[in-house]
Amino acid sequence: MSGFVVKGWCPDAWRPMMAGDGLLVRVRPPLGRLTGPQVEGLCDAAIRHGNGQIDLTSRANLQLRGATDTSWPALLAELQALGLVDPDPVREGRGAILVNPDWSEDDDSHAVARELRARLAELPDLPGKVGVVIDAGTLPMLTDAPGDFRVERAATGGLLLRADGRATGVAVRRNDAAEALIRLAHWFVASGGAKAGRMARHCVPLPAWASGDVPPASAAPPLRPGAHPMGAVYGLPFGRIAAGALGAFATEHRGPIRLTPWRMLLAEGVVPRPAADMLLEDAPILHVDACVGAPACPQASVETRDLAARLAPVIQGHLHVSGCAKGCARARAADWVLTGREGAFDLARNARAGDLPLHTGLSPERAVALLGAC
Repeated sequence: MSGFVVKGWCPDAWRPMMAGDGLLVRVRPPLGRLTGPQVEGLCDAAIRHGNGQIDLTSRANLQLRGATDTSWPALLAELQALGLVDPDPVREGRGAILVNPDWSEDDDSHAVARELRARLAELPDLPGKVGVVIDAGTLPMLTDAPGDFRVERAATGGLLLRADGRATGVAVRRNDAAEALIRLAHWFVASGGAKAGRMARHCVPLPAWASGDVPPASAAPPLRPGAHPMGAVYGLPFGRIAAGALGAFATEHRGPIRLTPWRMLLAEGVVPRPAADMLLEDAPILHVDACVGAPACPQASVETRDLAARLAPVIQGHLHVSGCAKGCARARAADWVLTGREGAFDLARNARAGDLPLHTGLSPERAVALLGAC
């Protein structure tokens, strides 16, 4: 399926990407956590230098939308001053580290991720979409999250290093996990991994030291909206929130906020209470993935989120509505996927965006009629 461009890299704060509504500036807060003042500062900058819209991504990053060539330098400077962007663009580019969002101070996840962040300069130059997962809580919860090099809780109770695409990994200790991950990243590059682009597609036998038969522990369920031992979890429909709403919440809350890969925020120390643009209860719309679509994305030929919202209450199973065959909102297969193509939709079952469809050329009304009857 044609009609879209695979850029092969992801935007960050130093290298924004042009979208239909302006520059897209991605922010990767260290360990996925922002203090209250950082949230307030980021939201203020998003309003003054962008269009005031913020997206929470499936890698627990924030995307500030609508910046311009003129406003971006000031936005970048403010994000650096807030401690949300590394002043070294190379280090910033290597900071794609997803950490289980319920980590605690000095637990295994926090210790390994903190050491890895301190040693970013030791990582090799990796393909733009490569990322790291640190999932060393009591039970892993990021099993379905994309990541090429993974430190996880093992079924044996210890820690393991696992290359994505391999069912098992090798046992590591807390004090040497970061070192082993860095070593595996260097092997990936030296063995031609850059050509494959991702570890799961790198069909080369692992070195003996990185090969093991230790399976990860059974996965814990992802967080859901509502009360949490650390505070409260809020769901963001499609991962979108207005900077004004998030800033107002931060001003009232004053405490830290953690980002999750399920398009939810974990607000520390909060007694659950309603908040604008955020959901405290599970709802059908939180089980639908939809990219920003047209006109905000120049590669999309269809609007996505209005249709996804219409379908959310009636769909049976998980739905993914994608503006094009890239499938940016969801990398994994969904029960139903609608993919935009030349101004209409293709419908596929148990598929990813762009897979072989059951129906083609569907209008939004026809899609609603078909899926509402499923």
